[in-house]
Amino acid sequence: MVELSGVLGVAMIALGMVLTPGPNMIYLVSRSITQGRRAGVVSLGGVAVGFLVYLVATNLGLSVVFLAVPELYVAVKLAGAGYLAYLAWTALRTGGVSVFAPKEMPHDSARKLFTMGLMTNLLNPKIAIMYLSLIPQFISLEAGNVLLQGFVLGSVQIVVALTVNLGIVLAAGAIAVFLARRPSWLRAQRYLMGTALGVLAVSVATDTSAPAASG
Repeated sequence: MVELSGVLGVAMIALGMVLTPGPNMIYLVSRSITQGRRAGVVSLGGVAVGFLVYLVATNLGLSVVFLAVPELYVAVKLAGAGYLAYLAWTALRTGGVSVFAPKEMPHDSARKLFTMGLMTNLLNPKIAIMYLSLIPQFISLEAGNVLLQGFVLGSVQIVVALTVNLGIVLAAGAIAVFLARRPSWLRAQRYLMGTALGVLAVSVATDTSAPAASG
């Protein structure tokens, strides 16, 4: 049986991660603004499948590879931190653009939108780190059935992430218009996003915890 503290812990981490602008949010917002809510929802479908891939892969033993080869885990973690640092720099540098700033993008088919949403999530270092390092820490050996706990806790993360992302998709257009009329707010949002990504990059890079076996 999954402990309540584990469910709440994963839910809080998932909420914090999804509210921190990253690849998924940038892609979903850009598609929702330029191609409409339907495109955003289709893209979110791809993101959802990406979550399921991580859920199944990690709970069937992918994290065991990182336990066996700690150097590989460190390399992946540092690569993810570097990518987050790059995203922070692009947001904070002179001429940086807010995630909600309108931009011209080609109108893609539903199939391409879904595929791009899937690939964006699969290549998202935030999600990789969450499933390989954070969620397994809330699994209790004393509670029994480690595999079931892993799937339940992963499902909690997916529900939180999809709920928040759906709200962002539906509200992206209105938020973009609101911020476009208030340039100072748009700049503040960009700086806030860049700072949050920078803090997350440092946190990931300096984290010394090891991955826990979840399968």
